[in-house]
Amino acid sequence: MKWSEVRELYPNQFVKLKVLSSRIENSQELIEDMAVIKPVSEKSATKELLNSKGDKLVYHTANENIVLEVRQDVGLRRFRYYENQA
Repeated sequence: MKWSEVRELYPNQFVKLKVLSSRIENSQELIEDMAVIKPVSEKSATKELLNSKGDKLVYHTANENIVLEVRQDVGLRRFRYYENQA
């Protein structure tokens, strides 16, 4: 399903989606094809987003395009507990 179809079916509300296909351009992921899992109320949108993993996300249909920023080099380092024991 295309984003324009989702916007017509679920106007001005949050929806939970499964991404079926996307492409990356200039550090942005452009979602091309998706499946709607369910509409989400404003009250539970943050909770649903935090529980979404992998190819699932929550997005508001007021947005004309569905585009995600791609971040790389998070910079996490592993802490070795035993090396810092005296």
